[in-house]
Amino acid sequence: MPVRFVRPVSHSAYTARRLAFSALALFVIAALAHRFGPLATPDFLALLFLSAAIAAVSVPLSLIGLMRLWQVGASGGVAATKGLIYAAVPLAVVATGAFYYFTLPPLYDISTDIADPPPWVAEPKASQKWLPRATVITPADRRVQFAAYPGLTGRRYEGALDRVYQGVQKAVLSARIAITKKEGVELIAPDISQRPAPQDEQAPVPDVAPIPLPRPEPSLAPVFVNSGDVLLQGEARTLILGLRFDLVIRLREEAETTSVDIRVASRYGPHDLGMSQAIAEDFLDRLDTELLGIAGN
Repeated sequence: MPVRFVRPVSHSAYTARRLAFSALALFVIAALAHRFGPLATPDFLALLFLSAAIAAVSVPLSLIGLMRLWQVGASGGVAATKGLIYAAVPLAVVATGAFYYFTLPPLYDISTDIADPPPWVAEPKASQKWLPRATVITPADRRVQFAAYPGLTGRRYEGALDRVYQGVQKAVLSARIAITKKEGVELIAPDISQRPAPQDEQAPVPDVAPIPLPRPEPSLAPVFVNSGDVLLQGEARTLILGLRFDLVIRLREEAETTSVDIRVASRYGPHDLGMSQAIAEDFLDRLDTELLGIAGN
């Protein structure tokens, strides 16, 4: 009587494949909803951690399936391998974020001018949900930033404000930055000699003469915004996951030069994982390229 060999089946391998595929599907759906849909970053991160937890459970099951294949030739080696591949995607994203979280300083707001950071035209506001963070950036935070990114500095160009402003506009477009608010752009208006002449119309004479008012007392409150500054506030998003960052670009004309500073802040969370610095450096490099030939010290 012939003996028929019945190959054992590794149920752990097939369970691991199903779990890992579920984790990958959850990650992809959450990433697409965050990048192109209305899903907010705190909710996306919660779903990301959930998918990584499911993927982490599938990894030992896949290893058990591979071990059973090696020991007794159990069916499920392909399923276990697919489980490891599926689980690698969400686990790699979380592992990369954890690496930067623990190796970089806990900053979410950086500036090329740590002594006088560019002010916001309108203070960015977003519901942090389960990602609370400090609302005030202290001088100690700026010192930590300088120690972590000593090469992050502003730029000074030997050119007029309008010339540098044109370069900033091109660099903003190239860096995929959406400008939402502007302040002080009237300083870049054409020369008065180039403006259209006013119409020859006689101004109406008011029926009641204005009553002179007393001159207001000078304020002793410090003024932090230079009246000669041009501020451009906008937002940027990372290419793949679409993480949101708010930024403000300041142009300041001094004598025959124009300085450019940028401030970048993560919209959510107490840690930007070093991406704010990368966004600022990318913009400044593009600006240097646009204004090649007029850069100063």
